[in-house]
Amino acid sequence: MIDVQDLKKSAWTAIDSRSDWLIDVAKTVLQNPEPGFFEIKTSKYVSRKLEELGISHDSGIALTGLKGYLQAATSGPTVAVIGELDSLRVEGHSYSDPETNAAHACGHHCQLGMMLGVAVGLLATGVLEGLAGRVALMALPAEEFIDVEHRYGLHKSGQIEFMAGKQEFIRLGAFDDVDMAMMSHTSLSSEGKFAIGGTSNGHVVKYIKFLGKAAHAGGAPHNGVNALQAAIVALNALNSQRETLRNEDTIRLHGIMTGGGVSVSSVPAEVKYEGRVRGGTTDAINDANEKMDRCLRAGALTVGGQVEIVTLPGYMPLINNSTMMDIFSNNASQIVGSEHVRRNPDHLNRGGSTDMGDLSQIIPVIHPYTGAATGAGHGIDYLVDDYIQAVVNPAKAMCATIIELLSNDAQKASKAIADFRPNLSVEGYVAIQRSRLNEEVYNGI
Repeated sequence: MIDVQDLKKSAWTAIDSRSDWLIDVAKTVLQNPEPGFFEIKTSKYVSRKLEELGISHDSGIALTGLKGYLQAATSGPTVAVIGELDSLRVEGHSYSDPETNAAHACGHHCQLGMMLGVAVGLLATGVLEGLAGRVALMALPAEEFIDVEHRYGLHKSGQIEFMAGKQEFIRLGAFDDVDMAMMSHTSLSSEGKFAIGGTSNGHVVKYIKFLGKAAHAGGAPHNGVNALQAAIVALNALNSQRETLRNEDTIRLHGIMTGGGVSVSSVPAEVKYEGRVRGGTTDAINDANEKMDRCLRAGALTVGGQVEIVTLPGYMPLINNSTMMDIFSNNASQIVGSEHVRRNPDHLNRGGSTDMGDLSQIIPVIHPYTGAATGAGHGIDYLVDDYIQAVVNPAKAMCATIIELLSNDAQKASKAIADFRPNLSVEGYVAIQRSRLNEEVYNGI
């Protein structure tokens, strides 16, 4: 009879023995940030690290993604461990690229160390021999849904269809042989060492062009149609909608101007806006999205211009699997103490969004948080300051969770899979996401 606790201890010892190596991986990625679908160096670097561990893998999935396997002694379910390759763009961050403003202000660099740490633990002597099934090691691109114009261009050129990493992996069938999945995400140290449970906002993504007519801004502004004024009217109208939004729907309407004209002496003829409509449910998102579209049309109508409204399929709310949460919480407690592991209620919504939510509609997943950073998430001061808690401890907790799931002929994994009721099939998911993409030209002339 295999002692599961002994397997965990062997894995933990192996992870601890390579903690410096794992932390160095995370710090190297931190110092070489690349945004989504630009992660060329990062992908090659992680590929080399997988090769160092003797793990064969596929590359170039959804442009930059990677996928390899560890095979246990006997057949059984496949559990995926996911790390995200991409960074944000945050000008002024301590580790931002001076040319691109790319910066790991969300901690994704640590996820890659965690994923490799799980592999190290499972490769410890005797561990895989005591398990049934496979572990898929997956490094995915483009979780942060930024650079919308670029991604829409990739879509239009046929290089990708969906514009985020897990979305595209699902469409391509890269999750077809995966039965359950997990990843951990850094959070603030003040939030505790581990937190698990709760949900996230879903969203749709907006790519907007206000179109007017150029004219001399001083000599003949009356001959122009000011696209910037159209945008200002639209955003003011959008602000007027906020009192119509219910608190319990956690609606967030936000965006940035990526183009506001080309010369101060010329009436702006084109203004670009990238935005987001977030919410806790599909119905709430759809309602808020229609309100945004009305406001965008109003801006064009006010000045007698046009607006191109492109709505792109965004993310779905996250559902954490209760069985997997129980197992993860127990193992995390063994590592850091139960007083440092918080279980959030299912309805707790952090307000952000993740494409792990999309995957959670199809297979059982967990997305715990590990408190190891200071500053504001996505801000210039977001820095990981405890790399043991950011990389090593989550790797140990996920590795132990996998061992528990796949030991004893994978009884716990098999039960969790059997009990799971998916909201969507892969085919249904792809169909819904395709239906969410909408392109409209409104003429306010």
